[in-house]
Amino acid sequence: MSQNLLGIPETRLPEDPAAAPLAAGEDPAAVAAAHPTSSLAWATLAEAALADGRTVEGYAYARTGYHRALDALRRGGWRGQGPVPWSHEPNRGFLRALAALSRAAGAIGETDEEQRCAQFLRDSSSEAAEALGL
Repeated sequence: MSQNLLGIPETRLPEDPAAAPLAAGEDPAAVAAAHPTSSLAWATLAEAALADGRTVEGYAYARTGYHRALDALRRGGWRGQGPVPWSHEPNRGFLRALAALSRAAGAIGETDEEQRCAQFLRDSSSEAAEALGL
């Protein structure tokens, strides 16, 4: 049974320009500077900062990636709800930024934001929530 009971079409973002340089091992900060609209680059920076215990920095990176992704989603026809499938690779920058934002918000005690982002992730892609541990 599909979880998309409203029949809202999936949003599929275009290829993220940062995907290839990041996959090639380029420095995520340099990639973000070269592709500042890339949610994937910002999500990568957020995840690294959080893993290193740089919580506030991770929060800022995640928030930037989240907002860049919202811009891309809206350009892609998203109207504030509906599936954003994890299986579509270009969507992963948004989903990873959202998960990182939830984690970072929780780490600084912003519980409402942590819960809102976690629910948004589950509503967008239960597969992403499972893959990202939320």
